Amino acid sequence: MKIWRQAPNIVQLQLLIWTAVLLLMFFSQLPMNGLLKTVIYAVVNATSDAIIIYGNILFLYPVFYQKRRFVWYGISVALFLILTGMLRGYTNIFLYQYFRFIKAAPVDLLTLLAYVPEGILTYVLSFVFRIAIAYFTLKRQTEEILLQKSQAELNLLKSQVQPHFLFNALNSIYYRVYKVDPPAAGLIERLADIMRYFVDESPKDVVPVSTEVAFIENYIALERIRIRHGAAVKFEKAYNPDLRIPPMLLMTFVENVFKHGIDKSLKQNQVAISLVQQNEHLFFSTRNRKVDPQAGDEPGGFGIINLTKRLRMLYGDKFELIIDDKGELFTAFLKIPLS
Repeated sequence: MKIWRQAPNIVQLQLLIWTAVLLLMFFSQLPMNGLLKTVIYAVVNATSDAIIIYGNILFLYPVFYQKRRFVWYGISVALFLILTGMLRGYTNIFLYQYFRFIKAAPVDLLTLLAYVPEGILTYVLSFVFRIAIAYFTLKRQTEEILLQKSQAELNLLKSQVQPHFLFNALNSIYYRVYKVDPPAAGLIERLADIMRYFVDESPKDVVPVSTEVAFIENYIALERIRIRHGAAVKFEKAYNPDLRIPPMLLMTFVENVFKHGIDKSLKQNQVAISLVQQNEHLFFSTRNRKVDPQAGDEPGGFGIINLTKRLRMLYGDKFELIIDDKGELFTAFLKIPLS
């Protein structure tokens, strides 16, 4: 039968150690004393040792030595050992007289001081005890960290398996739908590409600008489904295909366009998007008509605020962000360095 189903913690280990110490004291004195006297002597001596050990490692050492108060630490240890040694001596003498039916007699100071050297050895062993506690604590923490790491790796594998299972399912749906409705199948394919971007690309530090543009174009294609009369989107692109930028850096502006700049009552909505690389800088801008400029709508909102914080973290003060929402048009302009 197992006492603990899991590995014992530091408190349980200490209980095991002191149980072993008590048993060792008990069986070493049992042949010379009776059962009751042996139990009492073992408890008294083990308690005295525990007071010295824990008094040092829990109070004296952290309060004085670790704070570099070495003189006070030495004085405190000396007084502590003398006090505990005399207390142990007085208790042992009292028990000896009690069990031997000897009339209690005054105990002189030298007799009590003779028990002090016994506590010095226990004091030295307290450092071994402290090192052992620190070792097992560190070992337990290391095991917990390794367990958490293994669990995180398992969760990561699960998170990778689940989206890819969904990708495979979307591909199967795509081939079935393509036979009867090719345009709808194309939208399913774009949705799969967007999900793949979130899973595979967005966690990276940088992605190819062509990948970011493809993500934006897929998003625009899906957003157009919600617009009854459609939207005329002009997307100007001029950049080096090998250029890399942080992922999801441009998406906030495009999202704002379709969230705040599309009027479903109009038969045609005009949207202009530009992404141009020039002179070691990348320029990105969007321009759209505000749906109701008199209603106090705020196209930027928290998205622009969070984007600004991210830009500061990435580029410091080397970027330029301009938001112009005066009048009927909403214009966003971003300039970031490429070096």
